[in-house]
Amino acid sequence: MDSEQVEKKSVRVTIFNQPYTLRASGDPKEVVDLARSVDELMSSIASHAGTTEPGRVAVLACLHLADRLSNVERELKGLREQIEKKSERFSSLLDQVIEGPKE
Repeated sequence: MDSEQVEKKSVRVTIFNQPYTLRASGDPKEVVDLARSVDELMSSIASHAGTTEPGRVAVLACLHLADRLSNVERELKGLREQIEKKSERFSSLLDQVIEGPKE
């Protein structure tokens, strides 16, 4: 089944007091959970920023999420570099074991 044939389900969510009907190809519960997370983030930002202007709150939420994404990407890059170094080290050790002691 290619990506165009994936069955999409309608999921009803509310984010920042606005109802949305979304089309989801995955688990609808995941969409509901993500929407709840975004709603909580926007509500928190609105209370801290002292504004309920949806556009402003949405932009601040996007910036917050972009910062989190950037941090996760940096962490992932570091982990990939560690894995690469370990793989090279293990490969070198394996080569030494296979080649046996040098005479």
